[in-house]
Amino acid sequence: MKYCLECETPIAGRADKKFCSDMCRNSYNNRLNSDSYNVVRNINNQLRRNRRILEEICQDDKAKTTKSNLITRGFDFSFITSLRTTQKGNIYHFVYDYGYLELENDIYLIVKDSRSEK
Repeated sequence: MKYCLECETPIAGRADKKFCSDMCRNSYNNRLNSDSYNVVRNINNQLRRNRRILEEICQDDKAKTTKSNLITRGFDFSFITSLRTTQKGNIYHFVYDYGYLELENDIYLIVKDSRSEK
């Protein structure tokens, strides 16, 4: 006999059924994704915000902007998804498919990863 993961009542029906009702399934998942996952949710929200800002600035394959423009829009430089080093030794900081490279005088080169369009 299988039991509901939320209320522990016996379950009848499909062999892979885990909940007795939609209400129990929703309660279980809401509890699972609550407080302990706030950190992850907040990080993902900032990463999405950073990506959206880079996408707005970089309408083509490349664009330049200032550090103050990025900060004014809410960009947080401490949240990236990867680093990529070019053959020349330049280090691009990527937020998913958009990257940025610090040039001089607080100017940043924004690029879109061409591999992401495949």
